[in-house]
Amino acid sequence: MVDVGDKDVTQRVAVAEGALRMRAATLEAIVRGEGPKGDPLAVGRIAGIQGAKRTPDLIPLCHPLPLTAADVELWVDEALPGIRARACVRARARTGVEMEALTAVTASLLTVYDMAKALDRGMRLQDVRVVRKEGGRSGTWAEEDPS
Repeated sequence: MVDVGDKDVTQRVAVAEGALRMRAATLEAIVRGEGPKGDPLAVGRIAGIQGAKRTPDLIPLCHPLPLTAADVELWVDEALPGIRARACVRARARTGVEMEALTAVTASLLTVYDMAKALDRGMRLQDVRVVRKEGGRSGTWAEEDPS
């Protein structure tokens, strides 16, 4: 692991987003509550929070951090069609929480995939990325608006 002992403890925030693309019929079944394993959005949200908390167990060389918050949102995007996810993770620490936010988004979308794969094995995770980070020496960074 990288030695972060000389870095200052600061408020760290990271926001990540991603999407799970699927057939329109699969999305309709999820919206109607007809998934074979229950409500994938509710379970996916909890999986995302758990993923943020377990990041150092999953990603080698990732520092265990004292998270102060991990919020995960999942919502239907009919234009995709699919599910979008956003995670916001916070900590007062010597290193950033980008990996925790990325893990939260990925775990939430993988859970939706698992819960709906009987309906659509062709679903695709896409566009998982950090869109904002705050804290530390580099300060605030935000994804540029592509429009």
